[in-house]
Amino acid sequence: MKIEEALKTNKFKSDQHKAMINIMFTASWLRSKVVCKLKSYGVSQEQYNVLRILRGSYPNPLCAKDIADRMIDKNSNTTRIMDKLIIKKYVNKWRGKIDRREVNITITEAGLELLKEIDEIEAIDQPNYLNLSDTEAVLLSTLLDKLREEK
Repeated sequence: MKIEEALKTNKFKSDQHKAMINIMFTASWLRSKVVCKLKSYGVSQEQYNVLRILRGSYPNPLCAKDIADRMIDKNSNTTRIMDKLIIKKYVNKWRGKIDRREVNITITEAGLELLKEIDEIEAIDQPNYLNLSDTEAVLLSTLLDKLREEK
């Protein structure tokens, strides 16, 4: 569906403005799709993001700052998210032995199993989830990276 149809308007200030609105609309649409799929697993998109970050560093722990730096949504309350994941037994947290200010976080076996289950059953990371060819996906990623470049 074209952005004009979705928003029931064709009044954009410019092609640049239209592209910006389209990106924001599409990001919201995609987030809704992912949130809907993750809801049945009892995790939020932010919790899923933290689990994926920790799986990427497994078996090495990360500190909360490193996790926050890697989050998709930089406004996420990483501490609160991790506390919820600790309650669900998907992550472990402990203080450093040498520096007590250091907090180490690692994914548990239960967290790894949850991600494995989501990966196997849900199509979140599967080809064509976005209705794009691999070539189109590469082009889209390149354009989005360019959009975020600092001038």
